[in-house]
Amino acid sequence: MTEARPPHHDTGPIDLRDIARAAMLERSLEPEFSRAALAEVAALPGAAVPGGNEAIADLRDRVWVSIDNDDSRDLDQLSVAEQLPGELTKILVAIADVDSLVAKGTAVDEHARVNTTSVYTAAQIFPMLPERLSTDLTSLNEGVDRIAVVIEIVVHADGTVARSDVYRAYVNNHAKLAYNSVAAWLESSAPAPERVLAVPGAEAQLRLQDAIAQRMRRQRFEHGALTLETLEARPVFDNGTLADLVPEGSNRAKQLIEDLMIAANGVSARFLEQKGFATLRRVLRSPERWAKIVTIAEGLGETLPEAPSNAALEAFLDKRRTADPDRFSDLSVSVVKLLGRGEYALDLPGQAAPGHFGLALRDYTHSTAPNRRFPDLITQRLLKAALAAEPSPYSHGQLAELARHCTLQEDNAAKVERRVRKSAAALLLSRRIGQKFDAFVTGASSKGTWVRIARPAAEGKVVRGFHGLEVGDHIRVELLDVDFERGFVDFGRA
Repeated sequence: MTEARPPHHDTGPIDLRDIARAAMLERSLEPEFSRAALAEVAALPGAAVPGGNEAIADLRDRVWVSIDNDDSRDLDQLSVAEQLPGELTKILVAIADVDSLVAKGTAVDEHARVNTTSVYTAAQIFPMLPERLSTDLTSLNEGVDRIAVVIEIVVHADGTVARSDVYRAYVNNHAKLAYNSVAAWLESSAPAPERVLAVPGAEAQLRLQDAIAQRMRRQRFEHGALTLETLEARPVFDNGTLADLVPEGSNRAKQLIEDLMIAANGVSARFLEQKGFATLRRVLRSPERWAKIVTIAEGLGETLPEAPSNAALEAFLDKRRTADPDRFSDLSVSVVKLLGRGEYALDLPGQAAPGHFGLALRDYTHSTAPNRRFPDLITQRLLKAALAAEPSPYSHGQLAELARHCTLQEDNAAKVERRVRKSAAALLLSRRIGQKFDAFVTGASSKGTWVRIARPAAEGKVVRGFHGLEVGDHIRVELLDVDFERGFVDFGRA
């Protein structure tokens, strides 16, 4: 999921953007592009064109669509589906060919390598690539011809993969769609979006994609993939001023894209392994804090095995989602924190990959968002080298170092986003000292006890009355104090 850079906003008496930029520098992230990088982009004549001997399929007549956030302009992927004989469905996922304009070793590539990701804050978005690239020349914008790396997945009626392939093709985005409006239509709570009705075949196309995505989703869950629901805090502006942080969860359209991208990332990993290439895998190891998850389950009257089991955990989560849907997102937050963060790891051909505990997958990489994640750009270069029967552009040692660096910078980016979100919350709460809120305990350790409130979506520290609180407790708190510049929100137990 990607977002466009928001317009200039006044966020209060102290500018949140200054805090965001300072947080970027503190975490070894570059908030600005170098002059050399900007000069490289300015010198580009236009979008990528193929070389004379390249075999590139022409798939522009397919009813490709993009589904993203309402204001997204950096479109990384398109999708299209086709019903085949024998109860088979072909899914095609087109990935923006960023590598064609961002060559390895250039100044633009160096900036992307340093930051490794776009950083999304409530004040400003710091894109991994200059906007002329990410929102124009390498974006799969509506109505323009683009070269893409296409991941083909043929799926059985039960959602299992029958066969797959990777190749390059010309594509054209026939409809730029948005998550919320597509989801409302798929969930039968609103009519079809205008762009869906305006493009012949788009309605049937999206119905087919949704149907097969749901089947693949059920297949993953049957194998132990975890159904976790976490809420993202989306900033809302009123006449240019920060007005709220609104919790925003998943929906049917987001699930559709998520399911297709998970399948595409699995195909990319297996394709490279079959070609004998070392890769960057995205892994989530077996959780070391499993005992704490067991304790949470016991507190809810459920039993989990002593050894980590994603199948048992998913059964527990599914039961709790049905029993208490209103608090399921709170439980999800607790489990996500205890599972730990994903990481990047070098995978050598023939080596047993650690796999992804949360997705219940052995073969998984990141390949579908090269405009905003550097590991995806690395994977794209590996895929293109494999397709051209060329050697890998990265040595094993380089990939191992990049795995470590990308994991570190992803964590730094998350800390920047969290730091700015805390200051934004402190700003919004500054006039509500003394008010009481329903809260959920998200962390409890020797370092402190933390709670989350819903509106505005904010997290703060319990500095009074925290003894005996455990992760997962629902309590009433009183807002005691805030510090906008440091991002502190202090609560007392009411």
